Amino acid sequence: MSENTFPVYSVDALVNFYRTEVLTGQEAKHFTKSDLTPHPKPEAVQTLYMRVLHLLYRFRPECHSMSTTLKLFCVSFLSRRQFLPMCLVYDFSLNDLLAPKKQKTLTILSGIMNFLHFRKQRMEVVLDKQAKFRTDMDRLQAYMKGNKEAEKKIEILTTIPPEQQAEADELAAALSELQATTMHEYQEVNAKNDSIAEWKATIAEKTQKLAQVKLDISNLKEDLSKLKSQIVESPEELKSQMEKMRENVKNIKNSIEETDERVVELQNMVQSVTHTEAEIQQMYGLLQDLESSMNNTKQRQEEHQGLMAQYEKKQKELKNLCIEEGQLKRALGMKQDKECKQNIRRQKKREMKEQHVQEVLGQCNQIHQKREEMADKIQEISAETQKLKASIKSLRDVCSKETEKAQAVYDTLSTSMDELHKRIEMHTTDLKLNITKMSANF
Repeated sequence: MSENTFPVYSVDALVNFYRTEVLTGQEAKHFTKSDLTPHPKPEAVQTLYMRVLHLLYRFRPECHSMSTTLKLFCVSFLSRRQFLPMCLVYDFSLNDLLAPKKQKTLTILSGIMNFLHFRKQRMEVVLDKQAKFRTDMDRLQAYMKGNKEAEKKIEILTTIPPEQQAEADELAAALSELQATTMHEYQEVNAKNDSIAEWKATIAEKTQKLAQVKLDISNLKEDLSKLKSQIVESPEELKSQMEKMRENVKNIKNSIEETDERVVELQNMVQSVTHTEAEIQQMYGLLQDLESSMNNTKQRQEEHQGLMAQYEKKQKELKNLCIEEGQLKRALGMKQDKECKQNIRRQKKREMKEQHVQEVLGQCNQIHQKREEMADKIQEISAETQKLKASIKSLRDVCSKETEKAQAVYDTLSTSMDELHKRIEMHTTDLKLNITKMSANF
């Protein structure tokens, strides 16, 4: 008991399990607790083992109690199929079938019960997996159908019908020409943008220079105002200095002369600055006029280029039209020749088809006649088969009745033979007793 790796169930649990899960019909009704305890019945244990084998391996000997060799076969089958080792029962022998013991049979039956529980659980898991697999396969098939339909739709959408092929070619050619023209115009626009950026850089440099000149002029004006104030205030200072220091009169006179010279120079510089401002304004106006004239010339160049491009396109279209006219004339000639040849071939094909149709009609008439003959033969054969089936049914009924009679005779013979064997055994026992008594008397 301690060596078992599975639980040994009670007798009630075993009886309920084998009634509900293994046995069916009358066997389940007649199977009770007394078949296992206190002394297990060999017939009940053997039927249990055979039903387990039938449940697992579809092994189905119906009359297993009629021959003793079948018990050996059952044991060999169990050991050969290695069923009980799967139930973790390794010490199964022939005595467990012929003369079963209580504890051993309970352990074997509990091991089988444990295995059947495990099998049931695994079967449920496998069935769940099969259901999931089937649903996944159905989904996969639906997805495959959807993919095929989508591929067909994509092919229909991507393929251009032959009626619209010419329009598609024209659109593709027009699109390629438009792309080429846009690329050319884009390059021209980039070049113009580069030139405009250069002009803007030069204008910015000139504006910076002009601002610097204006700053210089403002600084000069401030210097002039300071000098003028100094010039205005200098006589008073001279008077005060003359009053205070008469010794430095000569130096002050010299300084006055120098300041006068400086004022003259500054006035000349202011006049030159104003003149340069006027020149700069004139240059700025000239630059604006030049920019407007450049824009006008660019517009005229663009218009000229557009007209030249249109002229070239028209010339190309004229050349293409001339080439197409020649090709169409050639194609018309070729088509007329082909139509003449095709008409001749069609007439020949029509004649051949009419001959073939007449031959086929003749063959069809012959086949129809043969078919009618074969239908008559089939009807005759079907009538014969129905007669044979009726005779076979009658023979089967007779055979079943005879087999039932033979089975009844066989059952009576077997019972009578069993009674004879019992009587012979009783007579042999009586004879043995009489012999023992006679031997004792002698």
